[in-house]
Amino acid sequence: MDTKIKWGIVGPGKIATDFTEDLKLMPDAEVAAVASRNLERAQQFADRFNIPNAFGSYDELFNSDAVDIVYVATPHNFHKDVAIQALNAGKHVLCEKPLGVSRAEVEEIVAAAKANQVFMMEGLWSRFNPSVQKAKQLVDDGTIGEVGYLHADFAFYALDRGLDSRLLNPNLASGSLLDIGIYPIFLAYLILGMPTEIMAKSNFHDNGTELQTSMLFHYENAQAVLYSGLTSKSKMEAEISGSKGEIFIHPRWHEADDCRLEKDGETQEFALPRQGNGFVYEIEEVHQCLKAKKLQSDLWSHQNSLDIAELLDTIREKCGITFPFEG
Repeated sequence: MDTKIKWGIVGPGKIATDFTEDLKLMPDAEVAAVASRNLERAQQFADRFNIPNAFGSYDELFNSDAVDIVYVATPHNFHKDVAIQALNAGKHVLCEKPLGVSRAEVEEIVAAAKANQVFMMEGLWSRFNPSVQKAKQLVDDGTIGEVGYLHADFAFYALDRGLDSRLLNPNLASGSLLDIGIYPIFLAYLILGMPTEIMAKSNFHDNGTELQTSMLFHYENAQAVLYSGLTSKSKMEAEISGSKGEIFIHPRWHEADDCRLEKDGETQEFALPRQGNGFVYEIEEVHQCLKAKKLQSDLWSHQNSLDIAELLDTIREKCGITFPFEG
C-alpha cells in the first residue's frame, strides 16, 4: 500500500459529503474515486472535491486499481449488496451504520470480509468520538463505581420530509430505529454489554414507517432507558449513573465536544472539541488498522456489529417493525 491510503466513495449524498470533507483533513488519505448509479451526480461530487475518478456504476469503482478502501454511504437497504460486491473485488470496506438491515445481512458481510481476507468495519463514528471514549474510560477505571442506570436518546422532527425520503420510505428501510436508535442502543451496549431482557414499544406512520421507539434494556444489576424518534426533538444528553458518581455526555451526545463527571459534590468538565465534522477519529482508526494489516478493529469489531444487529432485530420483532423488501 502506498504512503497515502486511497479512498473510493460510494453513494455521494449528505453523509458522504461530510465524510469526504474530513478525509481531506487527513495527510495520509487520498480521495481517489467516487461512484454513483448516476454518472452526472458522481461527476458533480468529483468536481466539488477535486476527485480524479468519477464512475457511473459501483462495479467500475470496485474494479479500479485507483482505490484501496471503499466508504459505503448508500441508503441502508443497499449496504449488504454494495459492501459484499466491494469485498469480493478485494477492496477494504468501511460501511456506514447500520452495517445491515438485519443480523443475517451482517453475517453475510462478515463472511465475505473473512473469505476475501480484507478489512471491514461498520462506520459507527460515535465509538471513536473523544467524549464517548472518555466516558468509557471513566467507567472502565471504576471512577463512578458500578453503573446502575444509563439514559440516552436521539430524536428530531422529520415528518416534514417527503414520503420518498430515506427516513420515511419503507422501501429504503425507513424509520428512527435503524437510522438514529442505533446510537442509544450502541451506548448501552458499550457501557453495559448485552442485556438479559429487552422491552420496547413503537408508534408508526400510516405508511408503515416506525416513527418513535422507547426501549428498556434490563441487566442483572442495571437498566438502560433508551429512545429514538422522528416526531419531535429530544435533549440528547446521555447520562451514565454509577454507585459513586455520574457522567454526562453533552448534547448532542453522539457527536459531543465535551462531557462532565459529577462525583462527591464536585464537577469536572472534559473539553474534547471534535476535529472537522467528527469522522476524523473513525478514519484514523481505519488507517491504523490498514497499516497494521488488521482485518478488523479492536474498538469496533465484527462481533460488535453482529451484537448490535441482534439487538436491533430483537427490538424490531418486539415492535413489529418490518420492511416491504424483506421476505
